[in-house]
Amino acid sequence: MTHNPHTVSEVMTRTVVAVGQGAGFKEIVATMEQWKVSALPVLAGEGRVIGVVSEADLLPKEEFRDAVPERVEQRRLDDLRKAGGLTAGDVMSAPALTVHADDTLAQAARTMVRKSVKRLPVVDSRGILEGIVSRADLLKVFLRSDEELAAEVRTEIVDWLFTGTPGRVEVRVVDGVVALHGPIRDSALLPVAARLVRAVEGVVDVTFDVHIVPAGEQRTVAG
Repeated sequence: MTHNPHTVSEVMTRTVVAVGQGAGFKEIVATMEQWKVSALPVLAGEGRVIGVVSEADLLPKEEFRDAVPERVEQRRLDDLRKAGGLTAGDVMSAPALTVHADDTLAQAARTMVRKSVKRLPVVDSRGILEGIVSRADLLKVFLRSDEELAAEVRTEIVDWLFTGTPGRVEVRVVDGVVALHGPIRDSALLPVAARLVRAVEGVVDVTFDVHIVPAGEQRTVAG
């Protein structure tokens, strides 16, 4: 098999709006409004990402406008601190969660889900900003055509996994759902095939309509 997983570099946005750590509160809000984004990487020096400022980091300014500090819960003290912030460096979340351009889409997706974030700055080995990847970017793989998916599943999985079968295993794809149809010699290969096909970016699911033909015997396997 020669298939390589798709990487962040293939879907990320390379033109990124960012702010410096000294950017003022109103400047941050204005930049978000102008570019219709809900978060901005915060940069230092020659473009090194040191944090991210999001709408959630800015909202405490309004939420705690009339709050009495002594009555704020212990777990909200960081939000109270941000409410008094004047610059991106004051209110940003740091250190920033980042990914690299050669990370797989699965790695980026896991980070987003586990950390409950909608986007991740993409940085190089020095932490310099290269782009940004969002949830929507990661979902672009599901826009791959059925024909493209069928070709990849056939050449990278089926022709490799089902060598020596008495007939060709056909690959059909409709709306991202892969169906494998035909004769196979070993039913133990079905879980392996299911795992490999589902790992192909853009595949929604996989079904089987195959029959086992060991030593001339034939029986149908539902999947």
